[in-house]
Amino acid sequence: MHGSKDVASGMREAARALLAVLEPEQVRLLRAAPGRLDAPELREWTYLPGPRPGLCTEGLDGRQREVVDVLLATAHSAAGAELVRGAIEVERHRRGLPGSPGADRYWVRLLGDPDGDEPWGWRMNGHHLAVHVLVTAAGVRVTPHFVGSEPARIGTGPRAGHRLLGPEEDLARRLVAGLHGTARRSAVFSATPPDDILTRADPFADPGRLPDGLAYDRMAPGQQRLLERLVRRYLDRAPAAYGQECWSDAVRRGLSTLSFAWAGGLEPGGRHYYCVRAPDFLIEYDNTQDGGNHAHSVWRHVRHDWGADLLRGHYTDRHA
Repeated sequence: MHGSKDVASGMREAARALLAVLEPEQVRLLRAAPGRLDAPELREWTYLPGPRPGLCTEGLDGRQREVVDVLLATAHSAAGAELVRGAIEVERHRRGLPGSPGADRYWVRLLGDPDGDEPWGWRMNGHHLAVHVLVTAAGVRVTPHFVGSEPARIGTGPRAGHRLLGPEEDLARRLVAGLHGTARRSAVFSATPPDDILTRADPFADPGRLPDGLAYDRMAPGQQRLLERLVRRYLDRAPAAYGQECWSDAVRRGLSTLSFAWAGGLEPGGRHYYCVRAPDFLIEYDNTQDGGNHAHSVWRHVRHDWGADLLRGHYTDRHA
């Protein structure tokens, strides 16, 4: 809990710093109605291009953008912060604007009041990046968490060959490639992958929408370790205390509740999709668009998305 309080404190200070460097009209764009965490827009999100409610980063000056970057980093581990910075840089590459932070198009929205005692939150959304944060005295939540990469492999320039989501892809491919016989037939549910993640931008995550796949208990020990590493790769995007909390919950429930499914070809460069399904959370990854050079990845939590469990506990305690 101490680590979670430190994260919340850092977020509060970063949010205050952002409010302090913005002009009044920018603050108006940034803030939803104070205290309105029950507003429908909390769960309205997309990872597609286009505007969102909130303050667009495109018009921010250098100091303002630095403070936004600090706020974004507070929602992540060091590795997670590097990943989201990478998503922003790949988007600059896609738009032909590498190294041009002033041209980034992401929207930051503040919900509730970071100076008060009530729950509050914020989000940063744009093409291929969607980070959602909720803070209460009991902790911090950071899902849904989406990172995409277009292209999945950079083909030109100083970062040619870079694959932002390469580890997410390679761990899953190693896992499925090591399966044989009935185990592979259980894991591979289709030769043709879906065109996108199956849950898309649904406001509520439902693991039941995903294929059953191959259960953890039916994997050899080496394959089980690969699945554990894959899950940790996603959970470790979060601040360390929260990521460890989610992993400990999975272990306590029993890793036997995990399953893994794959669709598409097994060769690198081919179109493919995979998912990990658990009672409490789900992970999806696809690299199917643009001939298998356009990747999406998402981590959702059934109880924690949008901080639903923390909000429920807060209002129950307050009512009592």
